[in-house]
Amino acid sequence: QVQLVESGGGLVQSGGSLKLSCRTSGFTFRYYVMSWYRQASGKERELIATITRDGGVRSYADSVKGRFTISRDNAKNTLYLQLKNLQPEDTAVYYCNQKDPLPSWGQGTQVTVSS
Repeated sequence: QVQLVESGGGLVQSGGSLKLSCRTSGFTFRYYVMSWYRQASGKERELIATITRDGGVRSYADSVKGRFTISRDNAKNTLYLQLKNLQPEDTAVYYCNQKDPLPSWGQGTQVTVSS
């Protein structure tokens, strides 16, 4: 059974930072391109960052490029997202999944940025 467990969210002020983690199980993590997504209240889920199997290539949505960094630790089956210079517009629930998402999603982790 696939498990995707996001953590690390919280309430921060504008300009603050957080590091999110996504612990995975139920599939061979190192074989998959992985992504982070977010969903703001009342909006659709959007792709914000992607990383290749070995971490060699990373891509970002324009809205987060230069502020967020995706990384992975294949030995720990864990995906990370470092969020810096957070802004209120970043407020959302953050999710991880494979680039081509599995039908199973985790609970996500809430990031709330106050102004």
